[in-house]
Amino acid sequence: MDPRTTRRTVVEPDATRAAVRRAVVAAAILVATAAGCSTYQIGNRSLYPAHIRTVYVPTFESNSFRRNLGERLTEAVVKEIELKTPYKVVATPDADSVLTGLIASEGKRVVAENRYDDPRQVEVRMQVMVNWIDRQGTAIRPDGAVPLPPSALSVTGTAEVTAEVGQSVATSQQDAINRVAEQIVAMMETPW
Repeated sequence: MDPRTTRRTVVEPDATRAAVRRAVVAAAILVATAAGCSTYQIGNRSLYPAHIRTVYVPTFESNSFRRNLGERLTEAVVKEIELKTPYKVVATPDADSVLTGLIASEGKRVVAENRYDDPRQVEVRMQVMVNWIDRQGTAIRPDGAVPLPPSALSVTGTAEVTAEVGQSVATSQQDAINRVAEQIVAMMETPW
């Protein structure tokens, strides 16, 4: 055999597989970009208005006679914002936005009674009006579901108390507060 006509190719199987994988990944990225997927964003930043970076949350006001409800709700809302959004909560009104709230009403109602008319299950209910404005004073979410005063949204949270299993009104109020805080942070998302 003539050495000039004989082909000797040594192919490394791992190197060939890696090159094929890279080519396939590059082709997939090229196709996705050409198809318009380049505008998609990843992470929670894409769920919220991009022009907002900081939020000031003053203590929520309360029309209730129960003490510290406004403070407890403010604390829960701040924790939810820090946990679920890309925003930073700051202690100055010079932030990009201000989130204010008022506990408009809160109360209890009996859901179930025993045969002696003692309450067995009680529902704790809280209604909060929320207003989120930017630095210029315009509402960030004017298209809310239930507008009450101009640019304010109403959020309601409920929780149940069952005394036989060791629950108290205070723990149920905290459950209602946490539900309201989750709804307020969900309200901050950009509409689809």
